[in-house]
Amino acid sequence: MLTLMYRYVNTKLSTMKKPTFHHSYQELFGLFSVLKSEQEAEKLLKDILTPQELASIAERWQLVKMLAQKVPQRDIKKALGISISKITRGSKELQFGHGGFKLMLTRLKIIK
Repeated sequence: MLTLMYRYVNTKLSTMKKPTFHHSYQELFGLFSVLKSEQEAEKLLKDILTPQELASIAERWQLVKMLAQKVPQRDIKKALGISISKITRGSKELQFGHGGFKLMLTRLKIIK
């Protein structure tokens, strides 16, 4: 009897639709397309991220802005108190990433 119940439960679970990571990412990205203000973005980000994650993302954005403005890496290290390796990773993302940083930097008129 237990074996039959086990098979039934496993069959039910295996036939249920599970969201894929790709679907979850698309859904998450879509959340940002419906935001109407900075206040809404703030509320969403504060709910979805831990304070440490939020601080890390804010730090990365400052890093990317400074790199885009051609601030020397040593000056960025001193200003933000972060390692050169973290700055190098940010630089690589800016140069070879998916283009999101460049898109935002251009829209905000930080770069041309």
